[in-house]
Amino acid sequence: MLKRQIRFILNILIIVLTVIGLVIMLTNTDSGTGLTADGVENLKFFTVISNVFCGIVAVIQFIHDVKGRDGQGGYKSWLRCMKLMAATAVGLTFVIIAAFLGPIYGHLNLYQKSNFYFHLLVPVIALIEFAMTEGGEKLPFKYTIFSTIPTIVYGLAYLINILVNGKGEWPDTNDWYGFLNWGYPAGMAIFAMCILITWGMACLLRFINNRVSKKDQSN
Repeated sequence: MLKRQIRFILNILIIVLTVIGLVIMLTNTDSGTGLTADGVENLKFFTVISNVFCGIVAVIQFIHDVKGRDGQGGYKSWLRCMKLMAATAVGLTFVIIAAFLGPIYGHLNLYQKSNFYFHLLVPVIALIEFAMTEGGEKLPFKYTIFSTIPTIVYGLAYLINILVNGKGEWPDTNDWYGFLNWGYPAGMAIFAMCILITWGMACLLRFINNRVSKKDQSN
C-alpha cells in the first residue's frame, strides 16, 4: 500500500514538472543556448519528446490508480511496458546530457530553464518511480527490447532529415546535437551507443524492479 501511495505521488510530480517544463519551453525566446530553440521548435529535441511521452504515460498511470485498476491483466502488462519505455527514454536523456553533451556545452547551460526539468528532475523521478515502486509480476525480457523503439525511431528520423535536407551550418543546422561533427561513421557509432545505453538501462531497471517485486511477494 505504501509503495502505491509513493507511486501515486511521484506520478503526480512527473505530470506537474512536465507541464511546468513545457510552459517554460514554449515561452522561451533564448534560441540556440544550451540546446534550446524558439517555442514549439524545441519539439525537435529527443529530450522534449521523451519527457512529453513520460508525462503522458504518467497521466495514464494516474488515471489507472484513481480508478483502482491495479492488476488488470493485459492492461497492467501493457502499461508497465509503456512505463519502462518512458523511463528509459528520459533516462537516456539524463545519461547523454551528464556524460556527453554536458562537457561539450557546459553542464550549467544544460540545466537551465526548461532543461532543469527535462534534463534532470523528470528523468531522475521517473527512473526511481519505475525501479522502486512498480510492482507486480516479473517483467518479460522482451520489454527491454521494446524500450529501444523510441531511440531507434528518433535516430532514424534524425538521420533521414539530414540526408534529405543536408547538415546545414550553425545555427541553422539539422545536426543540432553535433553528432556528425566527426563524420558519419562517428555519428552512426554514437547512434548505436545510444541504443545500447537505452537497452542496458532497461535491463537494469527490469532487474531492480523484478528484485523489488519478488521481495514484496515474499513478505
